[in-house]
Amino acid sequence: MELADAIEAMRVGEELLARAVGQADPLTAPSLLPGWSRAHVVAHLAGNAEALLNLLHWAETGVETPMYADNDVRNADIERWRLADRVVLLAHAADAADRLDEAVERMPSAGWQAQVRTNSGRLIPAAEVPWMRCREVYIHAVDLDAGIGFDALSAPLTVALLDEIVGSLSAKSDCPSASLHAAGHAWQLGTGPTSGVIEGSGADLLAWLLGRSSGNTLVSADPIPTVPRWL
Repeated sequence: MELADAIEAMRVGEELLARAVGQADPLTAPSLLPGWSRAHVVAHLAGNAEALLNLLHWAETGVETPMYADNDVRNADIERWRLADRVVLLAHAADAADRLDEAVERMPSAGWQAQVRTNSGRLIPAAEVPWMRCREVYIHAVDLDAGIGFDALSAPLTVALLDEIVGSLSAKSDCPSASLHAAGHAWQLGTGPTSGVIEGSGADLLAWLLGRSSGNTLVSADPIPTVPRWL
């Protein structure tokens, strides 16, 4: 996805997320993520915005600034914030998202080409940061289980997510092989001999590939396989 498109999609996604958060009451209710409440998801999203802010600061100033000090600190922050009062937690998440948007807005053109390192150790140009936030806000808006599903995503965004997710999953040794079809698009999942064709909507394919559904809404002549975890 081009940078300008990713920035626009990120901003639309933040609006969708804000709507989902507003509908997510109580925050103590379970999310779609095993072991996590809605408050965990909101706290994670706030921390993610701050982590991506660190990468943009790195790109803009040249001062190496990791996304997180380490994963223990990251997890401790999520636990601390998920216990906060609802108003305090939502204000924290909104402030972090606003600051990230401001950093995107002021980033000089040259800064987008600067190399930064993700939490997994991958070197990327800073221009990938808006797309990284896109993935977070859209997927976790659904994870809040507050009435918003993957069908709320635009067709281009759905295709872009499927492109990335199928590519990442296919690189895993335990990924099954199948031909995926949705709305005039096709993807080859896995690298082995194709075991069959799986058809459905883009939203239903996303839910299955991301482990948010069993794939029971998909159509296949063969049993729907289990896919490995994406991230």
